[in-house]
Amino acid sequence: MASIHLGRVQLQIMQILWKRGHATAREITDAMHSLGVAHSTVQTLLRGLEDKGVVGHDLHERTFVFKPLVSADAITRGATRDLIERLFGGSVSGLLAHLLSEESISARELRELKQLIDRHDRKSGRTS
Repeated sequence: MASIHLGRVQLQIMQILWKRGHATAREITDAMHSLGVAHSTVQTLLRGLEDKGVVGHDLHERTFVFKPLVSADAITRGATRDLIERLFGGSVSGLLAHLLSEESISARELRELKQLIDRHDRKSGRTS
């Protein structure tokens, strides 16, 4: 699947749909109340998400009920791949080097990263 670009608010709408499984535009607007997003904005963004093929809808008693057509994992994979390609020339190690040098990473997170790398090495038959 080609990388699908979602804006911040589009991603928040998707997170609501992934969590609930389905929702009306009004339910999504209500869930986003604290962000101050207008109902008309939610409706416009839902149309855009449908155009991108990530959201579909069913008609229930004259009301559109929206549902995700793409998994959160698929969006995450696409966005991550796009980030690595555009900013780090396809280099995963470049991304990790950037994170290690520029971001605050706790000792617990570093241990978790080391465990993930070790697990990856074992799965692929490599030894450290």
